[in-house]
Amino acid sequence: MTVATVALFGAVLLAGVVTLCLSSPSWARAQLVDRADEAGRMVTTLIDVPLLAAILGAAALVLLALTGWAAWIGVGRVLAPVERIRAGLEQISATDLGDRMPVPDTGDEVARLAITVNDTLGRLEDAVERQRRFVSDASHELRTPLTAMLVRLEACAARPDPEECARTLEEALGDARRLSAIVQDLLLMARLDAGTRPTEELLDLGKLVVDEMDRRPFRLPFTTCVEPRLMVRGNRLRLDRLLTSLLSNADRHGCGAVHVTVSRCGDEGVVEVYDDGPGIPEDQREAVFQRFTRLDTARSRDHGGTGLGLPIARDIATAHGGTLRVGDSAKGARLVLRLPLAPPTEEGQSGNE
Repeated sequence: MTVATVALFGAVLLAGVVTLCLSSPSWARAQLVDRADEAGRMVTTLIDVPLLAAILGAAALVLLALTGWAAWIGVGRVLAPVERIRAGLEQISATDLGDRMPVPDTGDEVARLAITVNDTLGRLEDAVERQRRFVSDASHELRTPLTAMLVRLEACAARPDPEECARTLEEALGDARRLSAIVQDLLLMARLDAGTRPTEELLDLGKLVVDEMDRRPFRLPFTTCVEPRLMVRGNRLRLDRLLTSLLSNADRHGCGAVHVTVSRCGDEGVVEVYDDGPGIPEDQREAVFQRFTRLDTARSRDHGGTGLGLPIARDIATAHGGTLRVGDSAKGARLVLRLPLAPPTEEGQSGNE
């Protein structure tokens, strides 16, 4: 039933009621008036219910549409900087890490996200550049002894003099040892970079130093001052390698003698290695811990170093929760190793065992 039909029906009914009221007695008119009121309320109900439902439905649809449109506009504006960051990151490759994302001046979470992304890209760029430089330096270091070995062997083959060949073979053997040392250092650095943790045990730091000095022949005389029972937790082979690098470095660059001390400083065990060589300039104290770095006084390969000893030593110290740095010294170089001491409870358990 449509609204127009209901309205027409109501008008006809109302006209009939009015006619009857005018032609009927008083008692009949009263009943007709009551029936007219009931009919009027019925018509009003029939008209209002569908119309009100239609109005409310239309209003709800309009409100829903406005809400969706406003949400779409608002979300689009909020996510527009995120989309620009995504598009920018999509264009970055490993060969070009110099680009940075635009940072909106809103100061909100999106701006902080852009700053974090740029910081991450900066660290990634530095890491890739170090890796690229390391590969280049490693290739150069491996190529040099290989080239020297090939030249010597080819010369020996061209002129097979017994004495000359014997000397050539001895020199080639030295180049082979150098190659072996470089490859072993590269493998160790790869393991350290991978973060692999070998088995650890409680070790006497002073005894490690003394044993390492007794195990290897050195060019210079060594003097020591060792405090006993400084227990550290670590891997014996890697700590031996760390101490070997420190002692060999001092023996290689010292002039007359090397002095080694092992002492306690708070909750740390401290190993200090002094030599009386040319020393390390203050502005190059961090450079000696970079891979394949040689200072002006130690660039010659005749010194026997691979350029990886001190970088490996620092990486091992860091992996054991310690530090390795170049300290101040009146003469020569002073390398300072600090390792955390084991808690007294672990020392007691080690003593009981």
